[in-house]
Amino acid sequence: MQSSKTLLITGVSSGFGRALAQEALAIGHKVVGTVRSSQAKHDFESLSARGAFARVLDVTDFDAIDGVVSEIETSVGPIDVLVNNAGYGHEGIMEESPLSELRRQFDVNVFGAVAMMKAVLPFMRTRRRGHILNITSMGGFITMPGIAYYCGSKFALEGISEALSKEVKPLGIAVTAVAPGSFRTDWAGRSMTRTPRSVPDYDDVFDPVREAREEKSGKQLGDPRKAARAMLAAIAADRPPVHLLLGSDALELVRGKLSALEDEIRGWETVTVSTDG
Repeated sequence: MQSSKTLLITGVSSGFGRALAQEALAIGHKVVGTVRSSQAKHDFESLSARGAFARVLDVTDFDAIDGVVSEIETSVGPIDVLVNNAGYGHEGIMEESPLSELRRQFDVNVFGAVAMMKAVLPFMRTRRRGHILNITSMGGFITMPGIAYYCGSKFALEGISEALSKEVKPLGIAVTAVAPGSFRTDWAGRSMTRTPRSVPDYDDVFDPVREAREEKSGKQLGDPRKAARAMLAAIAADRPPVHLLLGSDALELVRGKLSALEDEIRGWETVTVSTDG
């Protein structure tokens, strides 16, 4: 068995967060999970009397995060791994979706994750070790109509993760952006926020995407427990990846995107280099 670590995972009440916590506990890690209520705290800590710890924290309560992380370091122990899992999906045509929805999407998916990273980094930097996993999405590489705000937030987190990895690698800290495809989680169901439709012009491009997502919800190919095991493998690796795709659909779609991007770059290469000098 790999050596025991202490993981801090945001959003452990369901989905990837819950699956990762359970798999980590099963192989002897300690897990501190953030939850949104005292009932959820009790439910999580009942998973393991000695290994599961919960803290009530909303990742958008930015002023509270530093204190919670410091308290965990003192009372539970050094945080070896931060997993930024808390997040949600927003569905809506961009023109129809209010800016308030964009701010909320970025507050949770980007600002919350960054605030958590900033809180753990001083401790990891002092120890010259640590690992940060940011759960992004294949929507941080590819896009589809109707989830512009969500994709924007995940593109942002992918970029921040990659840049941060270059800043902290010399300090002994690894950063991995984990980009799942379609998994059997609540993402497309209970966890998704939907902006009401109002402009019929978008029906033809949007309706088939929504119908396909709703039809597939709960029947996706991806198994969250297998995703958790893949993340634990990355945590245990001597040289963990900076980017880790999860799921054959993510692999196919991201490779297709990169191939199309290369074709477009090649097609416009003459124009691109014409701007030099």
